[in-house]
Amino acid sequence: MNKQRFIKRGFIFYLTGMFLILSGCNQEEALNVPVNQGPDVIRNDLDQYIEDNFTEEFGMAIRYRFVDRYVGPTQRVTPPRLEVVRPMLDFIDEFWIDPYISVENGEDFFRKHVPAEIVFLGGLIYNDDGTVILGTADAGAQITFTDVNSVDFDDMNWLLQQLQTVYHEFAHVVHQRYKLPNAFETITPQGYTSAGAWFTLTDEEALQRGFVSPYATSSPNEDFAEVIAHFLFDENFYENYIEAETGCITQDCESRNEGRVYINEKLNSILAHYEKVTGVKLEDVREQVQSKL
Repeated sequence: MNKQRFIKRGFIFYLTGMFLILSGCNQEEALNVPVNQGPDVIRNDLDQYIEDNFTEEFGMAIRYRFVDRYVGPTQRVTPPRLEVVRPMLDFIDEFWIDPYISVENGEDFFRKHVPAEIVFLGGLIYNDDGTVILGTADAGAQITFTDVNSVDFDDMNWLLQQLQTVYHEFAHVVHQRYKLPNAFETITPQGYTSAGAWFTLTDEEALQRGFVSPYATSSPNEDFAEVIAHFLFDENFYENYIEAETGCITQDCESRNEGRVYINEKLNSILAHYEKVTGVKLEDVREQVQSKL
């Protein structure tokens, strides 16, 4: 199942229909058309760098040439510019690969579970319903990064968005292969939203329900991935989601603290489960990530 993360925009996009007229080609002629060599053929120094440092090293194919199979027929995207590819490679090496392979049992876990295909898209993926996809993961086989044309390591908003994407999507590998922690779905069973309704919630409402983000309310699987992502990239995770506010005099404050109790329970179950099934302590990965930020 393709796992997607969205943000809601308060505007509507309109599609203009495009029609392609094909002529002068019969079945026999089509059979004689040369086969497209595809994106795997090494064409330049960048391709050789990818082949040496990602494909040969980790079995990871980097797709930066736009191919329409990476998005749905009604989705609109912008291809990546050539000059942003190398900085994006540096990003995933610095903030994704290195933090995992630097911790105990992390290298073995990463090499065995790294998705085979990494896709770069220049802009965000826009849907007809007004939502925007920040990134996708396809059954542990592919992770898609969006908005790579905006690459800027000094832009904390861009950086945290990309960190959330990669940590969230890579977290899906764990529950897809090893299931969720025992009874994880029962911690906040009433807090999950109906299909397509998560983006009507505010961050405050999500927290009061016991979730780190509105998107986490969309399903237990997304809840699991969102807790891991926020735990790794958010410098103030404990302050925002675990530590209780003191001196509460309003119901909202009390409700936020109740939500934090639930999040703490989820975090503890995830940390124990993650280490048990992968051998990796997420606390150590978080330490590596935060040291880089």
